Formats: sequence, C-alpha cells, structure tokens
Amino acid sequence: MTSSGIPLDAANLLSTSLEGILYGFSVLMFMGTIWALTYKCQLQDVNRPITVVAILLFTMSTAHIIVDIIRIEDGLVKHRDTFPGGPTSYFGDFTLKTYATKHALYLLQTLLADGVVIYRSYVVWQSIRVIIIPSMLWCGVAVTGVFANYSISQTSGSEDIFAKELAQWITAFLPLTLATNLSSSGLLAYRIWMIERNISAVRTMKGTMMPIVRVLVDAAVLYSVVLVTLLICFLCSNNGELVLLDMAMPIISIAFYMVLIRIAINRQTTYLSTGGIIGEMEQGKLRPLEVHICQLTLDDGPSAYGIGNEAEDRPLTYRVPFDV
Repeated sequence: MTSSGIPLDAANLLSTSLEGILYGFSVLMFMGTIWALTYKCQLQDVNRPITVVAILLFTMSTAHIIVDIIRIEDGLVKHRDTFPGGPTSYFGDFTLKTYATKHALYLLQTLLADGVVIYRSYVVWQSIRVIIIPSMLWCGVAVTGVFANYSISQTSGSEDIFAKELAQWITAFLPLTLATNLSSSGLLAYRIWMIERNISAVRTMKGTMMPIVRVLVDAAVLYSVVLVTLLICFLCSNNGELVLLDMAMPIISIAFYMVLIRIAINRQTTYLSTGGIIGEMEQGKLRPLEVHICQLTLDDGPSAYGIGNEAEDRPLTYRVPFDV
C-alpha cells in the first residue's frame, strides 16, 4: 500500500520539531510534579513509587527525543548524500536500530502510563473484578505492541509500514491502547465522583475533589484525541501518523503530570475546620491552622476527611489511593 501525505523526510523533521515543543512543556510539568510530590513533606512521606514512575516517564521521553534528533541529523546531514535513495529512503528504512529503539520506547511508555492508571483504579475501588477488563486490554496492548515492533524489525527495509502484514498489528495496538486508557480512566473518575457525592453531606473540609475528576477526564480526552487521530491517519496510509506518534510521547507524560499537579493544588489549598480543621484559641478567636497534606485518603466515610479527634498542632498525613 502506498503512503500519502507529506514526504517521509519532511514528516520526520516536523514531528521532531513539534515533539521538541511538547517536550519542553513536559519538562516544566515534570519539575512541577517533583515539587508537588516533595513540597513540605518529609523524606519518609514522599510517595516513592509515583516519583519513580514520573522519573521513568521523563527519562523515556528524553531518550525518545534524543533518538529522533539523531535520526534527523543522520538522515538529513550525515547520510544525506551517501544513503541509497537519499533522506526519504533513510527515514523509510525500518531495519535501522534508531527506528526500532524509538518505537520500543513508545511501547514502554504506553504500558507504564496505562499500567499506573489501572493500578490507581484498583486502589480506589479495592476490587480485582473492576480492573479485569482493563488488565486484559493492557495485556493485549503489550502483545500487539511487541509483535508490531518485532514484525517491523524483521522487514527487508523496502516494505511499506502500511503493508498488510505490518499494519495488522499496529491497527490492533492503537484501538487496544485507546480502550485501555478510556476504561481505566473512566472507572477512576467515576469512583472519585461517587465518593464525592456520597460524603458531600458530612464533609467539613473546605474544597472538593471535582477538580481532580475534571483533570482526569481532561487527561484521558487529550490522550484519546491523539490516539484517534493517529489511528485515522494510519488507516488512511497517511504519513501524518509519524508526526502524531512522536508527539504522543511527551503528551503521555504531560497527561500523567497534570493529574498529579492538580492533586497537589487541591491538597495544598485544603484546610481542616472544627470537626476536622485544627484550630486554636488565640485572644478569644479560633485561628485556623493550615495543614500541609502530603497524602490524602479517599474513603466513603467521614474519617477520610480528618473528622475525628485529631488535635495536635502538627502536619497531618493522609494517603490518596490514586496517587500511589
């Protein structure tokens, strides 16, 4: 099948440029995420698993854009006049190690990000049955992604990426990724919304978890739009899919970071009031004391919001199930 759209050399140059812009945003958001995870928290209170995930996403995004820059330099400068067929043939050669490396990084980043969302759903729901379907979809993503990369690496270099033998794995991989993201994110957002609705009558905390629900939906929609557009371009055999595929790497990281930063903003503006806000009498007035919450517990009962006999003048620590 013959590809359409912009030439391969122009597509790779455009994709690396746009990826670089998005990567810059992801770097800023990564710094904000690390700050959010460590701000006014003691070392033992820092959420280490989620910090490791954030660092891994940043590392893979960085490695991916480095590989793309190397490919641009090799194709347009280093091997421009020596590679048979010129830059267009260079960027269409699937046997190159740089081509396999960038797609392997994309697969790992996708599996990591989707796996984290599924785990968040499990912790919030506290039920294995809820995540059975997302987990099966995740396994499908892993299998089709591995076979897609393997099939591409076994080509002669003259085949088209849109050829039936190669495209069958990719056309299965993208819908499975989309379904995994939507199902796990939907379960997570729905559970948090249900908790918010059930305890709204007894909550004494100033604030709401609805901003977190909205940012979860926004992150899922952002990633889903990219995947749908990527799938459409691939089914139409359009080289624009190369641009969207490279853009997806920093977008995955951005979607992950924006959720964590929103959680941090939500918790840093949280105060406890008389039933759950710590106060002290000073000159006959109740002065609220700001509590820096390193982790916040989501639960169906009043205790989730500190309603109890906490009365010490010290920071309180709670746990957010979807932030582990």
